[in-house]
Amino acid sequence: MATLDDLRKKQEAYDLLSATTEAQGDALTDTHTSLSHIRAVRQLRELYDLDNDAQWEDLMEKRADILRGNFESFLRRCFTGIHTILMDDGLDDTTVYLYDWHDDFILDKTLRVVRIETVAADILREMYRKGNLPIGPALHNDDMCAEAWITFLQAFESAIVTEINDPDVAGFKSVICYRTGLDVKIAGDVQVATSGLEAFQSGYLPDCSRKDFRIESKGLNDSLVISTCRLLSAAAKQDSISKPLQFHTGLGDADIDLLLSDPSHLQPLITAFPDVQIILLHTSYPYMRQAGYLATVYKNVYLDLGEVFPQVSRNGQETILRQCMEITPFSKLLFSTDAHHFGEVYWLALKQFRQAFEKILVDYVENDDLSIEQAIDAAKAIYFNNAKRVYNLDVDLPEIEPSEQPRRTRAQSNREARIMQAPQPLQLPWREPEAHEKPYDLDAFTRFTTQNSDLKFVYVQWLDYLATLRARMLPIAEFRRLVTEGERIGISRGNTGTLQNDHVTSAVSSTGQLYVEPDMSTLRLTHSKDPLASATTIASFANEDGRPSTCCPRNSLKMLTDRFSNDHGIDLVAGFEIEVVFLKKGTENQYVPWTTNHAWGTFTPEQFDIALPVLAEIADELANIGINIQQFHSESGPGQYEFVLPPLPILQAIDTLIQARQVIHQIARLHGLRATLHPVPLNSVGSGQHVHLSLNSSTLSSEDLEKKELSFFAAVLEHLPSMCAFLLSNTASYARVKDNMWTSGAWVAWGTQNRETPLRRVKQGRWEIRCLDGFANPYLALSALLAAGLDGVQEGRQMEMKDCTANPAALTDTQREELGITTKMPVSLDESLDELEKDEVLKRGMDEKMIGDFIVMKRAEKEMLDGMEEKERHAWLIERY
Repeated sequence: MATLDDLRKKQEAYDLLSATTEAQGDALTDTHTSLSHIRAVRQLRELYDLDNDAQWEDLMEKRADILRGNFESFLRRCFTGIHTILMDDGLDDTTVYLYDWHDDFILDKTLRVVRIETVAADILREMYRKGNLPIGPALHNDDMCAEAWITFLQAFESAIVTEINDPDVAGFKSVICYRTGLDVKIAGDVQVATSGLEAFQSGYLPDCSRKDFRIESKGLNDSLVISTCRLLSAAAKQDSISKPLQFHTGLGDADIDLLLSDPSHLQPLITAFPDVQIILLHTSYPYMRQAGYLATVYKNVYLDLGEVFPQVSRNGQETILRQCMEITPFSKLLFSTDAHHFGEVYWLALKQFRQAFEKILVDYVENDDLSIEQAIDAAKAIYFNNAKRVYNLDVDLPEIEPSEQPRRTRAQSNREARIMQAPQPLQLPWREPEAHEKPYDLDAFTRFTTQNSDLKFVYVQWLDYLATLRARMLPIAEFRRLVTEGERIGISRGNTGTLQNDHVTSAVSSTGQLYVEPDMSTLRLTHSKDPLASATTIASFANEDGRPSTCCPRNSLKMLTDRFSNDHGIDLVAGFEIEVVFLKKGTENQYVPWTTNHAWGTFTPEQFDIALPVLAEIADELANIGINIQQFHSESGPGQYEFVLPPLPILQAIDTLIQARQVIHQIARLHGLRATLHPVPLNSVGSGQHVHLSLNSSTLSSEDLEKKELSFFAAVLEHLPSMCAFLLSNTASYARVKDNMWTSGAWVAWGTQNRETPLRRVKQGRWEIRCLDGFANPYLALSALLAAGLDGVQEGRQMEMKDCTANPAALTDTQREELGITTKMPVSLDESLDELEKDEVLKRGMDEKMIGDFIVMKRAEKEMLDGMEEKERHAWLIERY
């Protein structure tokens, strides 16, 4: 990783002498005699391919040749070893390259670090241009100044919120250290605003008449930092968006007040905003120990190890690193070059940090302070993993090849020799594989629990074959132990073969163990009405050897999505529509609709008075835990409403669906309601759980992608009758398989914007599967779709069925045959299960035993339900789905 400033455009116009010093102007002439410069000259001879006796003038001559020649090739050499750049974009973009220009020279991509003072200055410059700043005589008009201050502050906070939500923004930065010092005054909202206004009016606005928009007035600078911290804290709490705030600390040019650059001054701010991750830049030189102390005792503080490379001597760099590591955990230290302006600075910073860091780690290993494994872990953490965690980077560290393993030190070799001579205990012949040792994303877990430090319980949940949500509740201490020690929750294999009432089926195995493995990427707070301070996480199954279990529906779906991505360059995105009917208990303990005076898309007074408060509460609770629904509205049936979830990668979409449904069910329950997914809970229109499925690719042309898309859905249509066992998985589901009901129709067909077909093509690349309801296990249902679609893509299946633009039921037999519509949808669960038993493609694409067990369980469930009276069965299903 590298945190740095932009590269200058006109390299020849700037003095490379500044690469190793903060000195400027006349003071720069003495740089030739500094240890940092002398060392850089020696190392730059290597970069420039010059002889060992080359002098500074020779280097400058060679550099001029490079600038006139293949400068980009030279830059690639300078950037070798840099994976990701986090770029301070607060410099003048007329003199430096824009941040994404650097992407061509690194392994991954460049992300922005937003300098808040630049954001503020740009807003004020624009206000001045439009005549909205009170300068001149207006400067003494308190009302005009207050109005301008409020306008500015609102614009500033709006801009910061926009940047928080920008995926290309990795974090924020303040250079208040250069302006008014790090002693930010913490106070109440009114006092901060008042202090900011006073500084704005008396300290800032007078300079604007000279068109100087630099932010350098104590109360104003403090208010910018405090406002940014408040917005970052709110984003972390409400939207689970955590982006850090960097502070320039320590050394700088003569413009800085060195005493006020001591990071200790930030202690009140750090304490006031525990949800904001704060990064102290530049090792805080010469205040390394103060910075290390802050990073040690405050969970939200990190220390960046940049800029002193190459601006400090070799011995000084080693001393700085040792002081930074004296008490500071390795997990709180981040390497960066903090290079700027010149390609050579990147190269020097990388080289010199590596030399100093290696020397110190080897010394720690030789003196038994660290084992080799611990030293490797420290290097990975400081070079890569800590930045990945703190900046929420979607990047992975390549594993070290055996040839790249560090050499053994003489001390360790001697220790190993002594150990080998001693009698050794008998070793066990079998060792658990690494996959079983570290199954969890510890960075995601640490980030989540840091942001939610008051957490007390975690609900580990998974969906069984019959779409029953199962759970284990763990106190946070036990959950933390389970995650950090790489353990899983053991359950009997027999538990996967029982019905909703725990009646056993022939799919039950009395022997064997499965292990429940929670996925840290699904960690999400529960809604605010939960009586416990808790979170939920979705789990998969693993076998005893730590490998993903093939009998797990979630694993099946993940395997299939990986095959699409890895083998065919296709990324799958899904978006679910949750149709739900809200019921209440009526006379004779029967369920009746919650509201009746509405139709599709209406907003009646009854809805406003009764439904809207509850629906809005559900939407708010979902948003508070990071599930931002796109819309909600009434459907055609009594008490029927729809919540539209956002499109997400397919596995994440289903995980989100499960967690969203749980919130809907629980909030409804708190209002004395039953929110049911039953497809026909009342003698009215039915409820579905339609899913929009998109095929996307960053590597395929639009023509090639469309061919694969049609092959995919041609195979889906071919296997749709057998898929219905997963999509319409209960006898009650088939009440919706009817013509002229807008439910999906009774014919296997597809049509553009046709809601009387089970597959509606919305547009190229996006289809809606309408024959899916809330009884289905969506992991199994989507696995079946993908298994068939994968077979179609691999075989290059042709879409022989034509686009049906009419209601298939309204066509004649001849008209349907001309379109290729010849097969009717199954009319019963038995028919679908019979089709599934014969479908070899689905058995190959999914797990044959999983399909076999599913068929056994569905038939056993049907037998159990058929033994109930109609009213009992109907209520039984409503209470469970």
